[in-house]
Amino acid sequence: MSSPPLKGIFFDIDDTIYSTSEFSELARSNALEAMIDVGLKVEKAVLQEELDEVINEFTTNYEHHFDKLLLRIPRRQYRGVNPAVIVAAGVIAYHETKRSRLAPYEDAVEVLRLLSKTDLVLGVITEGLEVKQAEKLVRMRLNQYFSPNAIFISNQIGISKPNPKIYQRACSDLNLKPTETMYVGDNPLHDVDPPNAIGMVSVRMRRGGKHCNTEGKTLPWREVQNFWDLLDYLRQEFGIKV
Repeated sequence: MSSPPLKGIFFDIDDTIYSTSEFSELARSNALEAMIDVGLKVEKAVLQEELDEVINEFTTNYEHHFDKLLLRIPRRQYRGVNPAVIVAAGVIAYHETKRSRLAPYEDAVEVLRLLSKTDLVLGVITEGLEVKQAEKLVRMRLNQYFSPNAIFISNQIGISKPNPKIYQRACSDLNLKPTETMYVGDNPLHDVDPPNAIGMVSVRMRRGGKHCNTEGKTLPWREVQNFWDLLDYLRQEFGIKV
């Protein structure tokens, strides 16, 4: 494919800018241990299996996973303990893990910092709840690198991936043609096929995560393993000078 002039780059957040899979595993593990510590008499492995089912049934964006988890546990397993205390322990442990362990890939920070000094519009197109996704950017101190009007969150604008309209909306709101923009994400079904469908340059970030072995219907323009690979691609194919 020939490389068109590039005016904007949009990024996915989860398993692209940081390791969502690794963080979620750790945070949920800490939450379950905290629930056991305050009186929930269930083996951690059993709780983990139940929590995985809850997440699968109610999606990752559901805000009351631990409440639903406790409803599935026989009351005798926490007799004498207020269930609100157990849920609160899980929630606190999860959020404490956010405070101490939620961090972007180091190469993502460095490359975003460099790109923010160019004339490129840098943005985000992400799937999820608006405050939850925005919180990730703020906690990781990455919002400073993105154009303030270029952050698009599915629940906030009423369009979910893999609907190509979410990508069209982002380009339209910024007066950019899809062919002038790039999208970088990890899930080929959500982050490659839809951008390809409207003419965006698609780049697959393949460095791990739950979509590492997923295959889409179309191929990305480029596959990279980290942000330094992405920067090399931008320099070589699009003449981006940083």
